[in-house]
Amino acid sequence: MRYDLVVARLTRLPAELPAPAVSLMPVVLGGGSPRLPARSPAAGASGRPAAVLVLVYPDEAGVARVVLTERTTRDGHHSGEVSFPGGKAEPDDADLVATALREATEEVGLDPARIGLRVVGLLERFWIPVSDFDVTPVVALADTRPVLVPAPDEVARIIEPPLAAFLPGAPIEVVERTIRDWALRYGAYCVDGLSVWGATARILSQLGAIVEPRTR
Repeated sequence: MRYDLVVARLTRLPAELPAPAVSLMPVVLGGGSPRLPARSPAAGASGRPAAVLVLVYPDEAGVARVVLTERTTRDGHHSGEVSFPGGKAEPDDADLVATALREATEEVGLDPARIGLRVVGLLERFWIPVSDFDVTPVVALADTRPVLVPAPDEVARIIEPPLAAFLPGAPIEVVERTIRDWALRYGAYCVDGLSVWGATARILSQLGAIVEPRTR
């Protein structure tokens, strides 16, 4: 997908955001609740504020790409997974946009000024039960391809797939596995030999539905 087309469609995000693909949502197998909760179950409760940077930029051929990371393998809820640059909010962050930009600078060496980065809006906020993060995806566009360097203690490698891989109708693999005593079935994107699922797949699916909405 051409970057100039993506810019035209992301410059102003729709007031009503499209839902991510249903097939990506984790389903609990073997009885119990059919789906994992999408929000904190306690009335009025919220998780720890966090933000991720959803950066879209043009490559040398003018194709729209996004920045993802493969996390290092270590103890932790999201060890070894594919994710956007991001993390929990810190007291010195002015807002969640500042959180996303700070985390991207720390994790992949992003220089926002150098690439003409501009924030265009926020995607749907959601809660991740296993880590208790209340995540806000921050969507940004860049004029040029960023020069990125992974922080070795957090990022195993940087992945820069084309945005077209996440448009409606893109291939989604159905996976069944047990994670922390939960027997789950969920959909995932296959990117560079890695399985992209959960929160990251949800964000990518919603982004893809915005840039190429399906007509009814």
